[in-house]
Formats: sequence, C-alpha cells, structure tokens
Amino acid sequence: MFRLRPLVSALILFALAAPALAQSRLPAEGFADLAERLSPAVVNISTSQRVQGLEDLPRFPPGSPMERFNEGQGEGGAQITSLGSGFIISADGVVVTNNHVIEAADAIEVILQNGQRFEATVVGRDPATDIAVLRMHARTPLPYVNMGDSDTARVGDIVLAIGNPFGLGGSLSVGVVSARNRNIDAGRYDDFIQTDAAINRGNSGGPLFNTDGDVIGVNTAIISPTGNSVGIGFATPTSIVRPVVDQLIRYGETRRGWLGVRLANLTRATAERAGYDGSSGAVVTRITPGGPAAAAGLRPGDVVLKFAGRDVADSRALTRMVGEAVVGSSAQVEIVRDGRRQTLTATIERLEEIEGARVAREDGSPAPRRDGGPRGGRVFGIALSEIDSGLRQEFQIEPDVQGLVVLAVDVGAENEGVVRAGDVIEAIAFEPVDSLASARAVAGRAAIGEHPIVVRINRGGAITYRRLQARS
Repeated sequence: MFRLRPLVSALILFALAAPALAQSRLPAEGFADLAERLSPAVVNISTSQRVQGLEDLPRFPPGSPMERFNEGQGEGGAQITSLGSGFIISADGVVVTNNHVIEAADAIEVILQNGQRFEATVVGRDPATDIAVLRMHARTPLPYVNMGDSDTARVGDIVLAIGNPFGLGGSLSVGVVSARNRNIDAGRYDDFIQTDAAINRGNSGGPLFNTDGDVIGVNTAIISPTGNSVGIGFATPTSIVRPVVDQLIRYGETRRGWLGVRLANLTRATAERAGYDGSSGAVVTRITPGGPAAAAGLRPGDVVLKFAGRDVADSRALTRMVGEAVVGSSAQVEIVRDGRRQTLTATIERLEEIEGARVAREDGSPAPRRDGGPRGGRVFGIALSEIDSGLRQEFQIEPDVQGLVVLAVDVGAENEGVVRAGDVIEAIAFEPVDSLASARAVAGRAAIGEHPIVVRINRGGAITYRRLQARS
C-alpha cells in the first residue's frame, strides 16, 4: 500500500496540472501584440447615398450629441450615410468587405486606423456570398493581412473579430468557433462559421482572425431578437471568400459553374431506391432539359458520391463544388444507379445569376438579399422559394410567372400530395404572394382556426386551385 503512494501522488499532480497546461495555450499577456499588428489593416467603410423626397426629415437641435446626423439634409434630397468594416489584402489597396455594406452607395470612403481617408471604387461584388472587393489608391504601400485556411478551424478554437461596431472605430472582441458549416437559410452557398465573439452593427465586412493572425472569415450576420450581439454571430469562411475575391479581381464579376440539376440530401428511402448502402452523397431529383447534367447522362434518382474527384457529403456540398468549378471544364461525376457505381463526364456551363431578393442584416433590419438567388423557408410543411433565373431554368418556369416555387413537401405533412416540386404558388387566400414574408403574412391571417386555405397554383403553365391545410 505504501508503495502505491508515489504513483497516486503523481496521478493527482498530473490531474491538477492538466487544466494549467490547457490554459497555458492562451497568451498570458492577452492579445495586445496581435491586435497591434492586425488592426492597421482593418478599415472603416463609410458610404453615402442620395435619396430624393426626404427633405422634410426632422433635424436635431444645434449643440445636441445627434447634431452630426443633420449633415447631408438639404436641397437635392437627403444624404443617408452608413458604416461598415473591411480589411486590406494587398499593399496596393485592395479591400474586402460585405456586399450589403456598399451596394446602394453613391460614394464610398475607406478610413484607416490612423485617420487617413481614401475614396474607393468597386472592383466587383457578389450578392450570392455577400462579398465585395474595393480598391483605394494610395501613394505608399498599405498594411495588409493574409487570408488563411478556414478549413483548419475547429470548434473551440480562439478567434478575434476586429471591426467598427456602431461606428465607434477600431474595436476587438474575442471568442471561440462555436460551430462549423452553419446553414442559416441566407442562400444556396451557406456554410458559415459560427462564433460567440461579439459582432454588432457596423462589424459587417470585418475580418475574423485565428490566433496566427490569418483571416479565416468575413463577419456577416448575427441572430438576435434585439438586433445587438447575443453571442451568435456568423462569418463567411475564407474557403468561400477566397475564390470569389480572386474572380472579382480578375473579371470584375463571379463566373460560377452550372450543372443543371435539382438536388436533395440523401435519405434512407432514396438510398434504398438507388441500391446504395452509404450515408453520404446528394440525390438528383430533377434534370434541366438540355443542361450539362442531361448531356452527361445523369438521371433523377442518381446518388452523386464524388464530383471532380472530391467526396460529396450532401447536397449543399455538391452545390458549392459545382459553383466553384471552372466554366467550360470537364468534371468526372461518380454516381450510384441501380446498385452500380459508374462515372459520367459533365461539361460545366456558366450559371446565370440575378439579384433582387432580401435577407436580414446583422441588426435584423431589411437588407439587400445576399444570395443573388432564392430566399426560402417553410409554410405549412411546404419548402418554398422565391424564384430566380436558376430555378426558372430547373423547373422550366415561364418568365412572366410570379410567385413562390415549391421545392419539396415534408414527408407525412398534412399537405403531402397536394402540391409538388416545381409548382408555383401565385396566390394564397386569393392574395398574390411573391416573397416568403408576404406568404407567411397572408397564411398567418388565413390560418386562424386552422381552416383549409385556397391557393392558386401554376403547374407547368396551367392554373389550378388546391386547398392547403393550415398546419404542417
């Protein structure tokens, strides 16, 4: 018994030392050196927009703290200003920020940490990922930061957000990576890094750093009932940002690949129908006639396992892979069909994208939609989406048809079998709907008492009426 004491004592000492060892990975002096090195490359972005018809806006009294907001109000319309953040990625003054920070601006000014101000021009912007690239012209080289590899970030890693919250100027907050691969229904390329580092209004477009000082994300949005930080912020990872920035610098626009398929995540039922016993992959649910997938020989029901040599985890992963593919290139597509694996070759075409929809900004207010494509959600167990050019191609929807397209109906839902994928709901309770918000508003009013609701459906160009149960 006596001989065991040294061993027990050693184990106790090791257990007590373990937390200390873990904590020793944090810098004892904090992040002052890192902040001092990185902050000069993080910029404030001030934009202004001239709006007609607002000449009668109230003015704040002289001498009040709010008097500065009187500036810009005068003849010729009111001038609305807004603030955001960004970061310099090259010594010649290339700046990355969010598209929603600058897209409505008539003038853009970039303000450095030392107070220097530069007019900026837009190199290019991508609503689909909410990324924009600016250029300012400086006579001397500027401080800049490097974009790192966001794929190496793990849940629990320490991250730093630097930006311009509430227009206060350079501000740093520290947190951890709370989650990876988050989908917040903001667009087809959703793959956010979630963090609890404080992100507030004005942080949009600012960088999320790892402890090596590399940018691993662009702070884009928060989820908050108040519009202020509650510790749930989202950054677009550099794995998405980097290729977008490269294309914007090279072409002034993005050139995404298009395969011409509608995809769904793999379920047990679809796997069994394809004769596949795996758990990863994406199911082809629809083929666009005349598209690249049709020419390659893909069929509805095929399970895509690999694209261009890369494993396909789910439908979102495949969507990103196709979007990143070089237009005009050939891609090997490995599928399972009727229990047999085979490889097809598809020639990637260019995706035609349009803008025009809306999502919530980081403060919860309405903002220009980030994705350049559909805005979707569920009503009564039905997955709906606003229509964009891609969906018009996929479902062969005529240009003059307006409404919400049905993407899927929840299995076992009350409305299963009533509507089907590709249907366009033009009106609910005889009120036209063309956005998810309007559909939910109309449905909410009509659903009192859970009575059936009449919807007008455009199905392949023919008009039909159906009754939806006002519950899922």
